[in-house]
Amino acid sequence: MRRIVVALVGTVAGLLGLFSYHTSLAGAGSVTTAPALGASSAPTATSGSSSGGSSSGGSSSGGSTAGGSRTVTGAVAQTRWGPVQVRLRISGGKITAADAVQYPNGNGMDQQINSYALPVLAREVLAVQSAQIDLVSGATVTSDGYVTSLQSAIDKAHL
Repeated sequence: MRRIVVALVGTVAGLLGLFSYHTSLAGAGSVTTAPALGASSAPTATSGSSSGGSSSGGSSSGGSTAGGSRTVTGAVAQTRWGPVQVRLRISGGKITAADAVQYPNGNGMDQQINSYALPVLAREVLAVQSAQIDLVSGATVTSDGYVTSLQSAIDKAHL
């Protein structure tokens, strides 16, 4: 009988601890937006709720410049942790850069995950030249948003 009481009290205490744990959803309103090409390289943080319901269609900038290079920005992918948006630089029909211009940055965990995951995802894009890339373990939500926006940019670039 004593074991049952101890097990029941332990279970209740564990459940209370589990339900009182605060997740990163509390800071999901903060998103980092990378600067435009040619601007300062320091990202700027913006605040506000990202659950407005509408998503940007992205844009294609510039047409062609010297050497046939151009940039194409994919649509914003709304994820559980915040929006993700990818900008491609294309030269000679090849992707030369795949930068995340928007990504979740609402707390230390988001910053830690994305500081690792985003460069890995960008390297994958340059290696395979498509959206058929491996996702980053531990950053599945950001990876899914990145791939969604990446595919949008690739479609706009007609690659």
